[in-house]
Amino acid sequence: MSKPLTKQHAGKTSAVAVVREKSAPWTVKKASGVVSYCVHGPGGKIVAADFTTPKLIEVLRSGLPVQELNDLQTTLEVPMEKLVPMLGISKATLHRRKAEGKLDPAESDRVVRFARLMGRALEVLESEESARQWLTSPQFGLGGAVPLEYAETEVGAREVEDLLGRIEYGVYS
Repeated sequence: MSKPLTKQHAGKTSAVAVVREKSAPWTVKKASGVVSYCVHGPGGKIVAADFTTPKLIEVLRSGLPVQELNDLQTTLEVPMEKLVPMLGISKATLHRRKAEGKLDPAESDRVVRFARLMGRALEVLESEESARQWLTSPQFGLGGAVPLEYAETEVGAREVEDLLGRIEYGVYS
């Protein structure tokens, strides 16, 4: 028996996670809404406990639904043709993933990395438009690099997070 958990956002209800009630009531069967959670945080019926680190790792290991990639693209407002290479996904692989319906664990991890950066930028810059603009424009604090491009690696993503932290606390970069 599966029980969907939902999140209310702007008057819309969207599926966030489906929980399989088997050996452990929190075992994640399928995840949806991970990108939204990483960008906007908990809200509605979903609380932070619904996306603890162990649960998120389990979801990533099984692979996110392709819809999460679509959600990321919509949130970032970056053309899919530009986004998927930054995530290390070729056109042929993207077509295969769409047919399969889910991303592999490494691709899922990169989708969550970008979603978390958008969430952090939104937190610091206080508007989605400002966060999108900042993430897609060259930044002096990154040596003129574009944050999303810089974040293609984990090390680069940490540097982008560090720069956002410096901006938040008014440290000259």
